[in-house]
Amino acid sequence: MKTLSRMAIVVALTAMLCFASCSNVNVEKSANADAKVEQLSLPDWSRDAVIYEVNLRQYTPEGTIEAFRAHLPRLQQLGVKLLWFMPVSPIGKVDRKGTLGSYYSVQDYCAVNPEFGTMDDFKLLVKEAHQHGMKVIIDWVANHTSRDHAWVAAHPDWYVTGKDGKPVGPYDWTDVAQLSYAGENMQKEMIASMKYWLTEADIDGFRCDVARLASDYVTEQQALDFWVAARKACDAVKPVFMLAEDEGFRALTDTAFDANYGWELHHLMNGIAQEKNSVKDLQKYLERDILNFQKRTFRMLFTSNHDENSWNGTEFMRMGDAAETMAALSFTLPGFPLIYTGQEVGSKRSLEFFEKDVTSCENEERFTALYKNLIALKSGHSALHNGLYGADMVWVNTSQGKKALAFVREDERSKVFCLFNLSPDVIKNVELEGDAFYGTYSVWGKNMRVTFGAKPCFILNPWEYRIYAMEKP
Repeated sequence: MKTLSRMAIVVALTAMLCFASCSNVNVEKSANADAKVEQLSLPDWSRDAVIYEVNLRQYTPEGTIEAFRAHLPRLQQLGVKLLWFMPVSPIGKVDRKGTLGSYYSVQDYCAVNPEFGTMDDFKLLVKEAHQHGMKVIIDWVANHTSRDHAWVAAHPDWYVTGKDGKPVGPYDWTDVAQLSYAGENMQKEMIASMKYWLTEADIDGFRCDVARLASDYVTEQQALDFWVAARKACDAVKPVFMLAEDEGFRALTDTAFDANYGWELHHLMNGIAQEKNSVKDLQKYLERDILNFQKRTFRMLFTSNHDENSWNGTEFMRMGDAAETMAALSFTLPGFPLIYTGQEVGSKRSLEFFEKDVTSCENEERFTALYKNLIALKSGHSALHNGLYGADMVWVNTSQGKKALAFVREDERSKVFCLFNLSPDVIKNVELEGDAFYGTYSVWGKNMRVTFGAKPCFILNPWEYRIYAMEKP
């Protein structure tokens, strides 16, 4: 049995670091950052929230806000509490990619893409989402604008320019212009635009694209200063929830964001499904991740999202028969699970990014039931809640350590014991060590109870997973 206790790991790490003065400085900085982050208040609704990413263009044949509104009751019944809309702003026409362009080539920060509808349509959508008990965040693109955004002509000094004096585009994004964060005027206008959506549409926060901002053009300190100022200004309007598209820049979640991405875990799940990685790799990652981020940080876990789906294929293409198993893993590990458009109906379509396309529905009954039950499991057992609200993990050592993953999450109200076969093989005689898993549980997905004592032995089919849960008196 191995407990992933933050305190134990930090104590052990600090003891090792005492031999190096520079490491002591790092520990001190982390402690100071922890003190700062306590000033951010996590909304109570977020404790068991599951986030659902909405690709409006591809969600319905109409691809409109009005057409999507009809799906709110269905998503409420699924158990979703937080809707993330990919950018809803007008898309630039200059150097546009494809026929319809990229959502992330923003032409006007304070308007709605006519392709989707009007601002009044969006305001009604937010109002009805709130009536259905859901919160709404929108994608915010602070790193760049379209090449025909009004700022390009009115404020050329707000952009990073090349030798020819024209705005440059980051990476290979030829349809956008890189913003400069060297001055304050653009930043003030950007923050004012964010506040506009809070006051005008009553949204509840932002998913922030390229949250570190393009490192070739913006320093980490400039990025950090901007997001701290933006968070403070937004919170002054109403308490917001902030998700960073970033993984490695911890200072963002120490000071301005509530959640970030678990990209490395996602790649490991793909790797395990493709037999390139093992359970040992996953355990090493999770132990390291505990040190890299505070427990308050919601680590968004996912088997798909708009980038993965369009550019790398669906979860079924990348994970094959392991797709359902990895979905269950993303709901039971410490983290904040994401469902992308179409996953809850078993869509096996890799959606076009710059053209009109529509998500498919291969096995709605099976996958809707899967995600509905996973959401209910997470919501109904406090040990599985997000961030500070949830319990730490306790490893349960197995006799099949490269293929079988077992762990317990337990708090004063509930206990969940999980056993996964993370391999395409039948594994026999899977024995468990220790006593962390002892107890009487309900078997998730079945109307039965089971009691575990000393040295149980299991046979697990390929990619089979078992979840056992109990509520304490």
